[in-house]
Parts: sequence; structure tokens; C-alpha cells
Amino acid sequence: MTTADRSGRSESRQPVSDLYDVINRRRDVRSEFTGETIDSEVLYRILGAAHSAPSVGLSQPWDFVLVRDEATRRAFREHVLAERSVFAAELSGERARTFSKIKVEGIVESSLGIAVTYDPERGSPDVLGRHAIADAGLYSVCLAIQNLWLAATAEGLGVGWVSFYREEFLRRLLDIPSGVRPVAWLCVGPVRELAETPDLERHGWRNRLRLEDVVHDGKYRHDFTR
Repeated sequence: MTTADRSGRSESRQPVSDLYDVINRRRDVRSEFTGETIDSEVLYRILGAAHSAPSVGLSQPWDFVLVRDEATRRAFREHVLAERSVFAAELSGERARTFSKIKVEGIVESSLGIAVTYDPERGSPDVLGRHAIADAGLYSVCLAIQNLWLAATAEGLGVGWVSFYREEFLRRLLDIPSGVRPVAWLCVGPVRELAETPDLERHGWRNRLRLEDVVHDGKYRHDFTR
């Protein structure tokens, strides 16, 4: 946040390091939810942060479905666990053993589910900036999700993005119109703590790449380790 003096210059009210701290503390939460209620003012602050995200052509193609009903959440969890089993069946050996230790959701443990959707018709037919890149609207929704995630982290909440589901199942479960795409189910709520190390690194599924491994200067180089 900034304030402007009479010359028009901006003076920082919070150190820039606070932003980087939130970015580095953000985690994909699975096991740390307490189940405590989210204060309504806090909830609408983080939804407001999400709704403040930039969007192609100012189309704002997102919607947020707040899911509190326990039966709905349990039905979704059953579907997710079935899809987890489908993925697990494709693994073998050490990979299968590693995956068996990884929790992929916190649907019933979290305080709230937030399903984020993408409406490609929002702002149509003339969505400025989308004529050459059809997925620009979907990218906009992902920016809203990241805004929500960082705001929740700053508020002391945890967020977990569940991706083990079939879109058609979630569409039916939440009565989402056929032309609207469910992009994410976010588990949101207070947490005991945010882990120092992301789960997938801690369990040995995958390590974070070094920054220098993914920065290309001028042109894409092909001699680096993926």
C-alpha cells in the first residue's frame, strides 16, 4: 500500500519484503486444516482480492461457488479418492510407494470449499485481447486464484487446490451450466501451521528446479535439464 505526497511521489507503507514473504510462505495445504470457521469479513477480503485480478479484455470470467454443505463435500471427496486410485494404479515400484504417502485433498478437514469457474461467454463476443489466444480467459481465472491464495496466506489461512476430479462430475454436483468450466476446487480455512517444505518435495515426489534452470536469455535454449 502506498500514499502519495504533494509531489505525486509514492511512499511505501509496508516493506516490499512482506510481499515476498507471503509468496514464499504460500503452500498447497492438505493436512494442516483445523476446521475452524472463517470470519466472514476475512472471507470477503480474500474473495475481493481474487475479483481484483487482471483479466483479458476486463472480461472477469470467473465465479466463486462457496461450498459449506457437508454432504456435498463428502460426495466430492469420494469422487476425488476414486480418481486418486485410478492414478495410483498407473504407478509401480518406488513411485507407487512414494505416492501412497501423499495426501491429495483436505476437502472435509477444511472450513470451506471454493469452486472457481471460467465462463468463456463473459464479455463476448468482443473480448479484447482474446482473438489470437483462446486460453487468455482461462489464464485470467488462474490469476484470480493466485490472488485469492496469496491473500489467504497473508490472512493466516491455508489453501489447497484439488485437481483429482472429472470436470463433468463437479459440474453436475454444483449445478454449473454446461458452457461454464470448473477450473479448481480450493480447500480453504485456518491451519495449525504452514509447512516449511512443500509436501511433494518433503515426500520425495519431485524437487524444485533452480531458477537458473528455467531462465532463458534471448532465445529458448535446449541444453538444460528438465
